[in-house]
Amino acid sequence: MNSQQLTVIVGAQWGDEGKGKITDFFAGNCDYVVRYQGGNNAGHTLVVGDQVYKLHLIPSGVLYPSAISVIGTGVVVDPRVLLSEITELQKRGINPRLLISERAHVIMPYHIAMDEGLSKLQGELGAGSTKRGIAPVAADKMYRHGIRVGDLIEPEIFKEKLKTAYAFNTQIITKVFGLPYSASIDEIYQEYIGYGEQLKKYITDTEVELANAYRNNKSFLFEGAQGMSLDPDHGVYPHTTSTNNIAGYIEVGGGVGFNCQKKIIGIAKAYVSRVGTSPFPTELLGDDGENLRKKGNEYGTTTGRPRRVGWLDLVQLRQTVRVSGLTDLALMKLDILAGLGDIKICVAYDVNGERVEEMPASLAKFRAAKPIYETLPGWSDMSETQVAEMVKNGFKDLPTNIKKYTEFIEKNIGCKISIISLGPKRSETIVRT
Repeated sequence: MNSQQLTVIVGAQWGDEGKGKITDFFAGNCDYVVRYQGGNNAGHTLVVGDQVYKLHLIPSGVLYPSAISVIGTGVVVDPRVLLSEITELQKRGINPRLLISERAHVIMPYHIAMDEGLSKLQGELGAGSTKRGIAPVAADKMYRHGIRVGDLIEPEIFKEKLKTAYAFNTQIITKVFGLPYSASIDEIYQEYIGYGEQLKKYITDTEVELANAYRNNKSFLFEGAQGMSLDPDHGVYPHTTSTNNIAGYIEVGGGVGFNCQKKIIGIAKAYVSRVGTSPFPTELLGDDGENLRKKGNEYGTTTGRPRRVGWLDLVQLRQTVRVSGLTDLALMKLDILAGLGDIKICVAYDVNGERVEEMPASLAKFRAAKPIYETLPGWSDMSETQVAEMVKNGFKDLPTNIKKYTEFIEKNIGCKISIISLGPKRSETIVRT
């Protein structure tokens, strides 16, 4: 299916695009599946047969016994969540072949409390945080008093680092944000030393592991979380996440300079959805938005929050193609648009009377952006039997209006759509060759 040594999966929108399904689709042909950024503030839902798996930290390739799953240096790890995820998989008969980078940073209890205070302070400039402690742990990393996964198995180093990090964070929580904080440093120390003991068998120098595997011509699939517009450098700042999620970050999050041609697959829904706060030019409100949300089951994997939904935004996709250097696009959930009648696609923004075709860096301009739409004819609802027949026969057997929709997108963003998803299952996927 994929002869290249390195494949990268990136979100092309706001996250929640269906990356887990495509990662799972390719993972069976790879030796290593590497999560290279993010934390448990994002989740992937996988549907295998009649089984549904919801993963937040462990890479989607864990469902394949042949692949080694790696949590890379660029990931921030909540050990409580990770251990819970491992336990749940084991209960379902899956014993993860898992490696965790000793350099990955650890989410501590005070980071979650800090997140609460930050969200209240930031108000309308916030990102609609999941309150999982992602921004505070990223800040501690840059303040140079973060706790790393490897520290949890070195008690004296952990104790030394924890004194500084605990003092810094708890003083901000109580004296700046005016919030209570009762967990003692000794309680946290004992709890996290226990987590280190449980995770010890998975913790290693993943940079060396991946470098050796690369030299031995092993194949890799790099799996990201979130999407282009949430990247803290290139997205709609400050309504972003706290770790870079563009394709170029794989070498930071993996710790290896991969000097080979890469297959970089952007994942995009046939419409747009997002959880969180920010301007959203193509957002559908009222009954139209609610109907699309219900039909697409648009509720966050991690939080369960209703996602905001809207028409496809090609301004957003152009930026992803350019910044991540996409070689391919996977177009997801085309089945959800079936039966909706005519379909709108945003091809540009009107910003104070100026036509804008590339994503503005200016928050003022993005707030002022109004979508410029083109309208394409829709297609009828499709039964499971019809979808199975379309998948069997390939792209040529799709309804004419789906092919027109696909080709219109390709022409306007300059990237081929090589994967088309017509449902949540692995079997409901067309690969164009």
